[in-house]
This record gives sequence, structure tokens and C-alpha cells, in this order.
Amino acid sequence: MTMSTSPAAMLLRRLRRLSWNSTAVQLFILTVVTFGLLAPLACHRLLHSYFYLRNWHLNQMSQEFLQQSLKEGEAALHYFEELPSANGSVPIVWQATPRPWLVITIITVDRQPGFHYVLQVVSQFHRLLQQCGPQCEGHQLFLCNVERSVSHIDAKLLSKYVPVANRYEGTEDDYGDDPSTNSFEKEKQDYVYCLESSLQTYNPDYVLMVEDDAIPEEQIFPVLEHLLRARFSEPHLQDALYLKLYHPERLQHYINPEPMRILEWVGVGMLLGPVLTWIYMKFACRPGFSWPVMLFFCLYSMGLVELVGRHYFLELRRLSPSLYSVVPASQCCTPAMLFPAPAARRTLTYLSQVYCHKGFGKDMALYSLLRAKGERAYVVEPNLVKHIGLFSSLRYNFHPSLL
Repeated sequence: MTMSTSPAAMLLRRLRRLSWNSTAVQLFILTVVTFGLLAPLACHRLLHSYFYLRNWHLNQMSQEFLQQSLKEGEAALHYFEELPSANGSVPIVWQATPRPWLVITIITVDRQPGFHYVLQVVSQFHRLLQQCGPQCEGHQLFLCNVERSVSHIDAKLLSKYVPVANRYEGTEDDYGDDPSTNSFEKEKQDYVYCLESSLQTYNPDYVLMVEDDAIPEEQIFPVLEHLLRARFSEPHLQDALYLKLYHPERLQHYINPEPMRILEWVGVGMLLGPVLTWIYMKFACRPGFSWPVMLFFCLYSMGLVELVGRHYFLELRRLSPSLYSVVPASQCCTPAMLFPAPAARRTLTYLSQVYCHKGFGKDMALYSLLRAKGERAYVVEPNLVKHIGLFSSLRYNFHPSLL
């Protein structure tokens, strides 16, 4: 009579049959080496990766970022000090017609001294517009100063080069007619003022609203040209309320509320899975094709892209303006927002009907209006601006940090 074999003995017997040539063993080792050794070593300093060692690097990287921002602020200050004055008639702008196609409105307040955030933003736009040349005919820079006091020295300096609208010029009350207005409602009212001033002053086709700590990327004008003249002629993109040019990198992972990203994530696996399977089969000298192996590499590539950071893979889209994607927008945030003129006028009406407060800022107000008013909005990926401000204009921040 034969004795029944215990489960432990059966498992041990199966493990003994495994060898280094076993597919299961090789794929297991690949997984351990990739996610347990190589990826952590390669990505432990990548700010938006799951492998980022926050306790090791965050304080040092934040201080290095602040020091670099100080240097770039000083460089921007020297840039304008050496630039010939234009008395408000910007040498930056190519104006073939009196009516601009695109107005770039930079909303500014007097932020942390020394960093010269608004000078950094305007100097970068200046340089990019000069590089763009006649292709950027009809692009107009416009500065909107919403500082309540007269202490905004950088705005005064820029008034020599850029047309400026001063919301509180000549007013005695810091908050205009209502001193009880909270900072979030004031920010919304400032936004409405700047958007309305842009439309009334220039009557453009588009208004790009940029906050004074959002540096434009090198590709911003070629990409906008492609998007507005080619992509936004498509029926599903027409009549959009706004196009966001920035979404926080920390919120760009696949595991997020945006369902469109799940489809993209699966697509990444379906693209890379067969490629990695073919490479493995070739180097491991495996005959034929294996569906289980391909499924493994689909999941392997999906996990790797997510853990390393979707943000870094999005950078590959910068190779060409046609590679940038346009997807439905989410609620955060508003460093750079593009409004077609008709949509901008609708936005002014909508924002006048809502009241902002702590927990319900202007970004959430704009997003809430999409469903309430039956509107659509989109965000472009990857970002077309970099957010450089670690000091909020809404709240005090004694310990600025990159995260």
C-alpha cells in the first residue's frame, strides 16, 4: 500500500525540477533584479518616481532648486536691465496686424523677494518669441499686475517693455470695494479682471493666462501652433472652454482617477509586451511563441512604467508637436490656461456666478463649471510650462519643498 505524498513534499519535488534554464525561474529572477535592484538604484533620485527616496534627497534637492532659482532670478534681472527700453511698446512682439492672434497675459503679484519669478517668466517668453520670429506674428505679451500695494518693483521694471494693466492702481482699499473678501475669492476676482482686460484691450482670437511662476517650455509656440490650427479643428475639440498647459507631475501617474490613463497604461503593456517577449525568446533560444510569457512582459512593462514614473516617459512626446496628446482635463491646477475668445467670455460669466473660499479655489471653480454648464476642457501632455514657484501667493510657506 503506497503512502500518500504530502503537499510539502510535492512542492519540494517540483522545485527540484526547476533549473536555471526554466522560463519561470528566469522571469522570476528578472522581476527581482529589475524591481528590487536595478530600478531602485537608477531611480532613487527621480522626484516623481515611486522609487524616490524622499527622506534621503528631498531637503537637499529643494535647497538646490531654491538656490538655482535665485541665480536664474538674478540673471533675469540683469537681462532686463541690459535690454533697451521700449516704453511699453514691446520689441518682443511681431505685430503684423493691430489685432493679435494670441495674447499672453502674465498675472503677477509681489512674491518672495530675490527670486524675481515674473522676470524669469517674461524673459523666457521674450527669448522664445525672438527665436520664433515672423512665425509668431500677432503674439502679444501683456502683464497684469494684481498686487494690492505699490511695492511690486519687478512689475514697474517690466512696464518699460511690456504693456501693463494694474488692477489696484489708484485704489486706497487693498481689496477694492469689499475688504472682507478672502484670499481665494480675491484670486478669482484678479483672474477675472486680467482675462477681461486682455479681451477688452486686444480682442484676440486666444488668450493664454499664465501665472508669474510658470516658465514656458522651449516647444510651447510650435506646439500651440499645431494644436490650435490643426488639432482643435477636430469636432470633439471645438468649443472647448479651456486648454490646460500644465498638470502637476505628482498627479500624472497611471493609478489616478482619470480613466483615460488606464487605457493608455494597457496600451503601453500591449506595445512593449510583444517586443520584450520577442527579445526574450531570441536571447533565451526559446522556440515558437508563448502567450503566458507575453502576458508576463505586458504586466512587467506596465509595472515598470508606473513605478519609474509616467511623467518621465511622457517626455518622449516632446520629439514632435504632433506627438503631444490632448485629454480631458481634471481640476488641478491653473499655472497656464488657454482660452479661445468666445470661451473666455463665457468663463467670465460663469466665474461671476461662483464664490471661492478655502477648499474651493478658482481651479476647482473652473472644473465644477464643466459639468454644471455642459462644457468641455482639455489638458495637453506633456506640460508646456514648468512650475517654479515654491512660495504660494495664498498661504505662508516657511519650509518650501519640491513635494
